[in-house]
Amino acid sequence: MPELPEVETTKNSLAPLLHQTVQAVRVRQPQLRWVIPQDVDKLQGQKLIGLQRRSKYILAEFEHDTMLWHLGMSGSFRICKAQDELRKHDHFILDFGELQLRYHDPRRFGCIVWLNADSQHKLLDPLGPEPLTDAFNAAYLTDKLKSKQVGIKVALMDNHIVVGVGNIYATESLFNLGIHPAQPASSLSPQQVEALVVEIKRILSFAIGLGGSTLRDYTNAMGENGYFQQTLLAYGRAGEMCVNCETTLENIKLGQRASVFCPQCQPLKKNTKTKQ
Repeated sequence: MPELPEVETTKNSLAPLLHQTVQAVRVRQPQLRWVIPQDVDKLQGQKLIGLQRRSKYILAEFEHDTMLWHLGMSGSFRICKAQDELRKHDHFILDFGELQLRYHDPRRFGCIVWLNADSQHKLLDPLGPEPLTDAFNAAYLTDKLKSKQVGIKVALMDNHIVVGVGNIYATESLFNLGIHPAQPASSLSPQQVEALVVEIKRILSFAIGLGGSTLRDYTNAMGENGYFQQTLLAYGRAGEMCVNCETTLENIKLGQRASVFCPQCQPLKKNTKTKQ
């Protein structure tokens, strides 16, 4: 699933469409995670005037309406020339004249809905702070973790605590700090919490600078791959040697997600029980 750096990169790559007017709207497959609104054609004649990201959602602001877009498991946006051949899973198309924006999603877990009071309440209001803002700091994270007995990696991937720290970036952050992913969140020292906040901000910023991670078929709207995956030290490397101590990296399942770690560099404190 595309994570925060990939969504941020996608949002940035849509910039060539800003201040362009939608000439036509085409829905080839309305059934995504939720059905594409039947009145989506009211975007015709409206200019795209703003693009924002909240968690893994892209907020596309038009002159009179705002849409909420989510890439789901396999979704991607692509800017094409109008004459370019359509692909099988191009489900939603905004025609801007010479250019088209096409939403491609083989698994159809993404969403294209209106941002209104209902979607704001259900999808955005419950979210925690953005990790790259000042609201995500050591004091805040300490307060959120103080009663959490789940593994720290599970806590970091809880969007009610902080948004967008997905599997890849949580794995890499914990590896770099020598923290076991199953260590109970409430047992982290103040120094570990402070270091974790700094490292999460660093690694997400670094990943955005590299265009995110292309592990399968992710590309931005210009068809460009990300390159952060070339720097991975732990994620996806179970069974390989640790770059620091040459111990074999191991894999456990936490929160239904694979969690790779080094048993030597990331020891789990003795006599700790963690909810998985």
